[in-house]
Amino acid sequence: MAGICCYRPDGSRARLCFHTQPDSYNDHTLIVVLKQLRRFLRGAPATLIWDNLPSHHSRVMSHWLDTQRHWLAVEYLPGYAHDLDPVEGLWANLKGQELANLCRDTIGEITDAARQGIARVRRESRLLFSFLRHCGLEL
Repeated sequence: MAGICCYRPDGSRARLCFHTQPDSYNDHTLIVVLKQLRRFLRGAPATLIWDNLPSHHSRVMSHWLDTQRHWLAVEYLPGYAHDLDPVEGLWANLKGQELANLCRDTIGEITDAARQGIARVRRESRLLFSFLRHCGLEL
């Protein structure tokens, strides 16, 4: 699962972009996610705050990001600074609600539960803003 908390610079709106796939993410699949993000934002400029996952720094990713500077800026978090990443609040919220004590037979059932949580968070945009505030970040 990949989630991206999206905030308008003026603080008037927050949205959640969410992506799932059966395998782990790598630089190529993350590029697909970022292309989805651009469509989700209808081409609006964005600043991506990213942790230091190796695929975020690969040659393939760096080259692709260089070609996207007209709409996408990337700021990297310091190492081991998960507390500064608003999307960590999303994962904690899902783990405390829909995924709490969840024991299912298939990954599909777990994905369905996560999607229900994503739908809930999307309906309650105040949660998205709380994830940002919890990190001590401002727009």
